[in-house]
Amino acid sequence: MTTPLFIYVHGFNSSPKSMKAQVFLQYMQDQGRADQILVPELSHWPARAMKQLQEIVEQHPNRIIILLGSSLGGYYSTWLTEHYNNVRTVLINPSVRPFELLPQYLGINQNLYSGESYELTEDHLQQLLNIHCKEIKKPEAYLLMVQTADETLDYREAIEKFSESTQFVQQGGCHGFEQFENVIPAIMAFSEGRIELPEPQLN
Repeated sequence: MTTPLFIYVHGFNSSPKSMKAQVFLQYMQDQGRADQILVPELSHWPARAMKQLQEIVEQHPNRIIILLGSSLGGYYSTWLTEHYNNVRTVLINPSVRPFELLPQYLGINQNLYSGESYELTEDHLQQLLNIHCKEIKKPEAYLLMVQTADETLDYREAIEKFSESTQFVQQGGCHGFEQFENVIPAIMAFSEGRIELPEPQLN
């Protein structure tokens, strides 16, 4: 049986060097599965980022692809999941309507990891709006993971959006998702078609 391909999809002003990306990459390396994980560095332009991701997905038409979409990466992953039959997604504190949140960041921004500076414009917001999935038609293809103390996003929006999907709601935490390593077994179970949620309380 063909092994799944995992793709970590990072969020706004983030990169492959983010904490969750590195934790998951290390886990896969420790399991001898480094060849099953990709962590692409995405453009700050949504249309370009989506093209990058589509090219990867379309290179593996006969393989199950598991996206780990964090924050804005969850928004990108939603579009991909709705449009490709071989894609399933773990949403980690996902952004549901980033085109409504990001106007406050219009102007000069800097990537937290690369230090790259760029101008966030109305064109960025329109590109995000262009890939908005108003309805979730494949709820079974998602595992939603949120922490209620997310200081950036209202976790309730994701709960409502993915109301028919399997959900793991953890009290406390933060937008970066505290103790992410503890939910990796649930991610791996999901990749195998099983539901195995972690303990609801943070250690």
